[in-house]
Amino acid sequence: MIYDLLVVGGGINGCAIARDAAGRGLSVTLVEKDDLAAGTSSASTKLIHGGLRYLENYEFRLVREALGEREIMLASAPHVISPLTFILPYAQGLRPAWMLRIGLFLYDHLAKRKKLAGSHGVALAGTRYGAPLKDEFTRGFSYADCRADDSRLVTLNALDAHERGAQIFVGATLTEAKRADGLWRAMIDTPGGAREIKARALINAAGPWVSEVVENRLHAITHKHVRLVKGSHLVLRRLYDGDHAYILQNPDKRIVFLIPYEQDFTLIGTTDEVFFGAPGKVDIDAEETDYLLAAANRFLKTPATRSDIVWSYSGLRPLYDDGALNASVVTRDYAFDLDAHAGAAPVLSIFGGKLTTARVLAEHALAELAPLLPPHGGAWTANATLPGGDFANGDFDAFLATLQSRAPFLAPKTARRLARAYGSRVFRILGEAKSMEDLGADYGGGLTEAEIDYLRRVEWVRRADDLLWRRSRLGLHLTAEQRDAVARRLERPLD
Repeated sequence: MIYDLLVVGGGINGCAIARDAAGRGLSVTLVEKDDLAAGTSSASTKLIHGGLRYLENYEFRLVREALGEREIMLASAPHVISPLTFILPYAQGLRPAWMLRIGLFLYDHLAKRKKLAGSHGVALAGTRYGAPLKDEFTRGFSYADCRADDSRLVTLNALDAHERGAQIFVGATLTEAKRADGLWRAMIDTPGGAREIKARALINAAGPWVSEVVENRLHAITHKHVRLVKGSHLVLRRLYDGDHAYILQNPDKRIVFLIPYEQDFTLIGTTDEVFFGAPGKVDIDAEETDYLLAAANRFLKTPATRSDIVWSYSGLRPLYDDGALNASVVTRDYAFDLDAHAGAAPVLSIFGGKLTTARVLAEHALAELAPLLPPHGGAWTANATLPGGDFANGDFDAFLATLQSRAPFLAPKTARRLARAYGSRVFRILGEAKSMEDLGADYGGGLTEAEIDYLRRVEWVRRADDLLWRRSRLGLHLTAEQRDAVARRLERPLD
């Protein structure tokens, strides 16, 4: 078979492109060398946001585009994306209050809002917003953005692509691709053995590895580059009550978020450190840990300590290299490099991008390639839901109530977790179950054999890390013994 499009990379950009292309009627195959969202896309700050601080760098087009995408993404996946209130404390000696007001005014008005609230001033002294903060912080501002489960967002894009006809190969490495007879002939090393894939066009969405793919797999030349920036996050035992987040200023002009996370924890992030090594797995270092704790403790009444840390994660963000000297001001925008000389199969390499703008990036990528592909449909994703997001009016609370009514045997925390993870597709896991016992063994946190089998059959889960740290964050809630039991269960063949 000759595919219209071969996509290399199973992060948010690659999966969003595969979804969009498949929905237009193109034949698509996607290859990911590890697991879906195994790299940058599972190491984000878990936000769908406009990027308030990017206004300082005059990136108005990027912010406008991202602000518009918040509402589209929220409507498309109301189970894995939800509104989140942010509190910005005013800190004497940092950005003046007038500057914050102007920035928030622009944030409110650069794009239309339907569901998200506008910004306003808030008193902190004696209020729930000020309760965890030092007494010196008496006023601030409130605005809205969205939180997201980044890994699940990637998986839902891949799942939608697959259900629209795309082939998804996980654990499949592109070893080499050559142009021949107007096609790409790509050799793929898959768990089932080597295979050749023929495609009319190739999209290189390999994230941090985009340059490596161009140079060592495609043997091509590009004049665009990424700058790898290491971003690290800490997960601590819950630091404060309430479901609001904080955006904290720092003397170096960076900002750090405190975000309620996984019901029982607080997420602190992120760092911005230029990374000069080869792309691969990275871990937080002592300096980054100290930086994040110090950033939080400038504001917190009860200091966060290393003993509060339960987990950390780090990733490499492949930011488009626009020549900026400071990592914190390198553009979060994206750039394309199209190699389509006469008679040769085209390749489009993607540099940069972010979780929030992946859907519109996919539209732009396909518009770039449209003249070089067979006739196909137009843009469609702006008004379509992702798998599981098709419940009435996108009302998550109402959907959760329906789930609890239909499956009263689920513990409240388990019901909420399942509703958030799978939306309306949770009923494909529950089937006709009338009790937890009907779902098989419970591995902890409400994770049952039925859910594990679903993840293996439908969502390409192969290993314990795929399940415990990407398709879910149950690794935070399970004991070491329970995590080992999950790993052993995944080693058994499916029935």
